[in-house]
Amino acid sequence: MKRQKIALAVDVGGTKLAAALVAENGRVLARHQVPTNHAVSADALFQSVLELTQSVIDSESNFDVCGVGCGGPMRQGGMSVSPLNIPAWRDFFLRAALQESLQIPVAIDNDAKALALGEAWFGAGRRFSNFMAMVVSTGVGGGLFVDGKLLDGNDGNAGHIGHVVVEPAGAKCGCGARGCLEAEASGLAIERRIGKAPAKADSVEKHRAGVMVGRAVASAVNLLDLEHVLVGGSVALGYGEVFLDAANREMAALCKLEYSRGVKISLVGLGEDAPLVGAAAVGFKSLGIDPRAKWT
Repeated sequence: MKRQKIALAVDVGGTKLAAALVAENGRVLARHQVPTNHAVSADALFQSVLELTQSVIDSESNFDVCGVGCGGPMRQGGMSVSPLNIPAWRDFFLRAALQESLQIPVAIDNDAKALALGEAWFGAGRRFSNFMAMVVSTGVGGGLFVDGKLLDGNDGNAGHIGHVVVEPAGAKCGCGARGCLEAEASGLAIERRIGKAPAKADSVEKHRAGVMVGRAVASAVNLLDLEHVLVGGSVALGYGEVFLDAANREMAALCKLEYSRGVKISLVGLGEDAPLVGAAAVGFKSLGIDPRAKWT
């Protein structure tokens, strides 16, 4: 029997770093995570990533590729990354550093695009050829499948819905603009608004976050003729039905074209595993494995 390929999956976010070993069938074999340390240098943060990978490598040394989902923006293929919520990394050459340290092929993509790939492979995206997957967590990002293909854009940043403006005179965003979705509905934005951890938000704040997401998503659906939208991340998963109901109500109010009317937002199918399975999918795709081939 042919051995399944194994990916070392790494998810780099503003709140946590996570790593896992993921089999070709999508099963997570081992995983570990640590908080993202913002008080260290670029190189020290990279050492934290390496130590994290070692914590899962020890349990299964036979792996074929490293796939990484990292906050953006970045240059094509993750040659360098500049996550807005990780100030220590500006034009950090993550792919080259990982390849030198791990001595295996490394593939990197935006974390939300990775999530979209994972959902298309094993999650709720299997049913759709045209959908968006979103992360609403420390930051906000998105990945787009159009005509059955993951969109990259000029520099690999297509789908970055966190920087769609939802409140023109709103809060200042880390990107320098005002009123971006990320500045209004991300975990960091909510913490700034309420003065405490986003998990402690009341129903009014959860409803507002959903409205902001629905507003941005409606523009994307009207623009791209999408069938469905999937959303994950700690804010979306943690806020649940209050958040989803508000987002879908706002969508219904703003999607009035025949093709966009009735499009819904639902939670990702892979739940909390979505970022790591998505990162693994980025790795498998670089080996020539089509993440949708099993289902078409």
